[in-house]
Amino acid sequence: MRSLLRRLVGQPGDLEHEGDETCIYAIGDIHGHAELLHEICARIDADIRKFRPARPIQVFLGDYIDRGPDSRDVIAMLDQRRRTHSVVCLLGNHEACLLEFLVNPDMLAQWRQFGGLQTLMSYGLSPSPNPDAAERRALAQQLIRQMPPAHLAFLRALPITFSYGRYFFVHAGVRPGIALKQQRKEDLLWIRDDFLVSEDDFGKVVVHGHTPVREAELLRNRINVDTGAYATGRLTCVKLEGPRRTLLTTGNRAPRHGYNDGQHNG
Repeated sequence: MRSLLRRLVGQPGDLEHEGDETCIYAIGDIHGHAELLHEICARIDADIRKFRPARPIQVFLGDYIDRGPDSRDVIAMLDQRRRTHSVVCLLGNHEACLLEFLVNPDMLAQWRQFGGLQTLMSYGLSPSPNPDAAERRALAQQLIRQMPPAHLAFLRALPITFSYGRYFFVHAGVRPGIALKQQRKEDLLWIRDDFLVSEDDFGKVVVHGHTPVREAELLRNRINVDTGAYATGRLTCVKLEGPRRTLLTTGNRAPRHGYNDGQHNG
């Protein structure tokens, strides 16, 4: 399975073929909530045991850190899971901010506004509510010392996109009118409105997170599985088997079956 995954990640283009039995589980933004990650992984594992897909691949769509209290634990869990399962972890804008902070500590002035201090605290640091320039530099140095080398290696190796068959996986979305292979990193990690309102055919169905929604969006041209886990307690996964889409969520919700490629939903 690991050799299969290496081929999938390293090979561009449409990897799906007739009779393909690959099943992909795509998971939305976790934001420092290890208990929700544990729960969604348990649901995925139970689904795999029940239905026994031939080639299950799990794709985590970024934003593992910030906002919640357990960023360190989430990174550790993901790093461990990819050693025992076929897992692709993508870069989110929050991980990009952490990496930028390590080389440009002044980035903390922006990063702290959307949860960066919680990540620092999860690694045992004690930042003030509004660190000045000297403290920002000190915190960056402390984080490098406190962060296990495996965590830093995990973050630095995160790819920005993953493509399989009819689906294109990315954290935030894509710029309409631009070919998937020509997308800018900034758009892939940060785009919202121009992408969200577009009814364009992007060439593949874009599976993303980044923009919280009350319920997962299963649309003709995109799938959004960010259900605001840090605020709602609902971490969502979409299970993709060819045209079939099924939702798994944390909490007391049964799996819900969604839109088929032959229909238009929303």
